[in-house]
Amino acid sequence: MQRRVFALLLAGLTGAAVLGCVKNSSAPVVAGELKPLTVDQVATRLAANDGKTFIYDNNPKESWVAGHVPGARWLDDEKVTASDLPADKNATLIFYCHNET
Repeated sequence: MQRRVFALLLAGLTGAAVLGCVKNSSAPVVAGELKPLTVDQVATRLAANDGKTFIYDNNPKESWVAGHVPGARWLDDEKVTASDLPADKNATLIFYCHNET
């Protein structure tokens, strides 16, 4: 079941990443700018388990409880504080969500 949920969420990530970068696919990435990751890139970073990559589920809490990418943390986007994020400012933060429309 977890494997299926993981596959579905990663498929959603791929779709969002593709849609988000189609228009500006040749634009350079500026330091500090957000950039989309492929499913394989996310999987590789998570598999490294290096303590420098953190993944956050930005779906409603009920959705996170029902299933999420293994290791993903849920954040209440209206109550995020610095203590919710890693102390290492060089850490990679990956956020994902789904769109119900």
